[in-house]
Amino acid sequence: MKTLADAFHHTLKDIYYAENALTKALPKMAKAAPTTELKKAFDDHLEDTKEQIKILKKVFATIDAKPEGEKCDAIEGLIKEGESVMEEASGKALGAALIGAAQAVEHYEIARYGTLRQWAKELKNEEGHELLTQILDMEKAANAKLTGIAVTEA
Repeated sequence: MKTLADAFHHTLKDIYYAENALTKALPKMAKAAPTTELKKAFDDHLEDTKEQIKILKKVFATIDAKPEGEKCDAIEGLIKEGESVMEEASGKALGAALIGAAQAVEHYEIARYGTLRQWAKELKNEEGHELLTQILDMEKAANAKLTGIAVTEA
């Protein structure tokens, strides 16, 4: 990567891979969720994630690039952490640990989308900036929802 445009494209591929990986991980988390409210939160976020993938395809179009992912070690690690929680935790600890693992993913996504959104602005990609703002807002809402569940179930 030699330019900001290169970094933008690389990071866009990274988050595209991450979102696609999450479409496989979220159903497992929903199945493991010990409460109806947490299961619904994971199911809802799966639908949001599918919508985010559609939006990301539009962002790729703003830079005339093919939507494709590039392996993201960070999301792989976060998903693995969530899988460990599902294997090791039980009872009240399972719900709390699942929320913690999910929020780690949300925070990663918030960081990525915040960066991409700013880079889009710097690159004068107004449409990309607007689309990435939309996804960033969705991720922040998902994080807030998880926090609300954690507080009410504690």
